[in-house]
Amino acid sequence: MARFRVLLLSLSLSFVVQSVVAISFYLPVHSRKCLREEIHKDVLVTGEYEIMEQPNTKTNLKITDSSGHILYVKEEATKGKFAFTTEDYDMFEVCFESKSPMGTGRVPDQQINLDMKHGVEAKNYEEIAKVEKLKPLEVELRRLEDLSESIVNDFAYMKKREEEMRDTNESTNTRVLYFSIFSMCCLIGLATWQVFYLRRFFKAKKLIE
Repeated sequence: MARFRVLLLSLSLSFVVQSVVAISFYLPVHSRKCLREEIHKDVLVTGEYEIMEQPNTKTNLKITDSSGHILYVKEEATKGKFAFTTEDYDMFEVCFESKSPMGTGRVPDQQINLDMKHGVEAKNYEEIAKVEKLKPLEVELRRLEDLSESIVNDFAYMKKREEEMRDTNESTNTRVLYFSIFSMCCLIGLATWQVFYLRRFFKAKKLIE
């Protein structure tokens, strides 16, 4: 009974993991459109793209990180797949650029379909089952184990970010407190100086004794 519950749970989680919606959009000629996504460290990223061909139109695909390192590039792309593993938590950019020779007249927009997966979604468990000769239940347990590890890593990352944000807030509050004390001291000093200056001024004018 317990094994049956584990199987149902793993099947339901695998359904959630595998439910990936492909991105579809239109790219006008002589334009560039980029998609950005933040991905954690040591994560497998796979993708599949398809570009509807148009006469006299060439579309280039380039994937880079925030440092400008090229992870994948394809000129005159039409249909294909890509895969890479992240070395650090970073912002990744997938860019499509459409070009066409001048004087070709009006060219219809190109439809682009992009399906990206990362982490557990990107792993091919059918291939793993063939290589390691795993049974269906063992494959689902492996998938559940990987999903649990991914969730734990996500929570660990969120905890780390929360600690960093808390330290930043505490540091900012301390600086604001010191700045407020400094400003108050400056105002008190300025007010005191104004009182003595006006007192001397009025005495010089013999308005007060």
